[in-house]
Amino acid sequence: MANVNQLRQRMVDTQIARRGIRSDAVLKAMRAVPRDRFVRSDMAEFAYDDAPLPIGEEQTISQPSIVATMIEAAEVTPGNRVLEVGAGSGYAAAVLAHIVAASGGRESGSDAGHVFAVERHATLAQSAQRRLQELGYGNVTVRTGDGTEGWPDQAPFDAILVSAGGPDVPRALMEQLAIGGRLVMPVGARRDQTLVKLVRRGDDDFDREERERVSFVPLIGAQGWTEGDGDAAGGGPGQASVRPGGGATPAVPQMIADAAEPLPDPGDPGFGALFDRWGDRRVVLLGEASHGTSEFHRARAAITRRLVEEHGFTIVAAEADWPDAAAVDRYVRHRDGGRPEEPPFRRFPDWMWRNTEVADFLDWLHARNRGLAPERQAGFYGLDIYNMSGSIAAVLNYLNQIDPEAAATARERYGCLTPWQRDPATYGRAALTGGFRRCEAAVIEQCRALLAKRLDYASGDGDRFLDALQSARLVTSAERYYRIMYYGGAESWNLRDSHMFETLENLLEARGPQVKAVVWAHNSHIGDARQTDMGITRGELNIGQLCRERFGDAAALIGFGTHGGTVAAASDWDGEMEVKAVRPSRDDSYERLCHDTGISRFLLDLRAERNEAVRRALSTPRLERFIGVIYRPETELLSHYSEASLPGQFDAYVWFDRTTAVTPLGPGHARSGVPDTYPFGV
Repeated sequence: MANVNQLRQRMVDTQIARRGIRSDAVLKAMRAVPRDRFVRSDMAEFAYDDAPLPIGEEQTISQPSIVATMIEAAEVTPGNRVLEVGAGSGYAAAVLAHIVAASGGRESGSDAGHVFAVERHATLAQSAQRRLQELGYGNVTVRTGDGTEGWPDQAPFDAILVSAGGPDVPRALMEQLAIGGRLVMPVGARRDQTLVKLVRRGDDDFDREERERVSFVPLIGAQGWTEGDGDAAGGGPGQASVRPGGGATPAVPQMIADAAEPLPDPGDPGFGALFDRWGDRRVVLLGEASHGTSEFHRARAAITRRLVEEHGFTIVAAEADWPDAAAVDRYVRHRDGGRPEEPPFRRFPDWMWRNTEVADFLDWLHARNRGLAPERQAGFYGLDIYNMSGSIAAVLNYLNQIDPEAAATARERYGCLTPWQRDPATYGRAALTGGFRRCEAAVIEQCRALLAKRLDYASGDGDRFLDALQSARLVTSAERYYRIMYYGGAESWNLRDSHMFETLENLLEARGPQVKAVVWAHNSHIGDARQTDMGITRGELNIGQLCRERFGDAAALIGFGTHGGTVAAASDWDGEMEVKAVRPSRDDSYERLCHDTGISRFLLDLRAERNEAVRRALSTPRLERFIGVIYRPETELLSHYSEASLPGQFDAYVWFDRTTAVTPLGPGHARSGVPDTYPFGV
């Protein structure tokens, strides 16, 4: 894991301060307290993500931003006596201890302020007290008990914070609040809770303010939920997070239903016709909410067929490796080149592109291109960065045929990368030793050398030159990508998406100013990152954002979503593909709003000129689900949901209420009746 202090500072900068927390005391405390020491060892890598994490006993450590929000709302200051209900692992108590200490540190003694924390689970209370003592927080006392009854022997308190959601504020806690004291807790039923702040003005005089929507575990106790009521209320394990805009009014699903345009099955010719409204765009980006869903692939194929046939699109650019896609392109455009040394898309996750849905589309593209002039043919291209070894091979193979002397020089330059070509991620570890600088210079020099001979090579076969040139660019980007991925942060993501966008630009430039492109990529790549957590709090960009900045209204961003069904995915990177059940969407998500319309398939045009009322209703950020090649239902909130503004991300949204997993092509798959150059043959 990267330097934990650096990660902690980044967390405060991007996830706390950027969300509007202004209290210097809160920011300083959160910069000082090591959250990684308050989570399970198997969760340590996620310690500085803005997410709740499991800590045992079906409880969680709250996400950092909600801890900061609650403490700032409680106006905790040095010297305060603070009661915390729901100590959990002790993280919030440690942050509070830093603030209430007279010197802003870890002092003990009544004049330095003190934190009294109650936890109903004895194992958590004991481990929290032990952890706090080990870290030197002497001004915190943790005990096991019913937090809804407070801690009468230590009352009154200047501030009370409750880290669980109850049906209302317990009367015992109100009575233990000092005059002028502040109490902050989530109140509500199920997961639809509101953060409430009380200020005591007199014996029975309280100011009440309702703030953010949140989702917490249930507050169990004599003045909260009973054990059964808490579960029935839907608090559930693992939920302790901010939900801006959550808890939709019943009117929103109906507004979506009124604006939705029902879609036929993707196999119906009428499906693609509904997307003619974007036929005049330079770039149409088609997303997917998961990589392993049949309906998403079939829908993109139907839309793309329409754009190719009726609107003259000639580039299909996918979130796929360039060398693998180049082998496919030779098939669909009837180009020479024979079989590749290795069949394309055989690396993990092979089912993402080696499936019957994509194969059917490539068959159609192959048949459609037969007999057409090269400039009218539609090609299939890869935008992604991963296949370093395949890209090096493409550069060398091309140079061997065109310029053997240049090939020998390139082979020598790429030699320093050879040990890592089959497992390029390990190059990142080796790069940390400092030797990477020699390799970095070598691959950049190789790309420059190929560019220098551009005019000479282009006079021959322009397609082959474009293939080799882009492969050289990919090696340069991949070398940097695998080096920096071990440093963490947004840099590796931004490099990857910048590379994909630059590849798209290169394709458009190479094919001419009138050429139009369709992009197939995940929603996380094609939805405008500036309207999501990834851009707002993590400083990440993506292809969708870059296309809007470059092409403006000439780019259309179309996202996809589903409520439930099945998906093809793995449990771990490089793991076996499994057909997994997709959990029903969360109550506080965009997906649940779409599900509640009762419409099985629809297109929702999110542009202001088409559906301004719906756009306004959906503009407040909510949770949105993202499933990639990995799907872990057991940690779905942490690993697959993020906050976003749907109408800010996309120009339109395609909805399938229930979806099914793709059908992968087996290792021995060969399609009858197609030439030997067919890319997915044996």
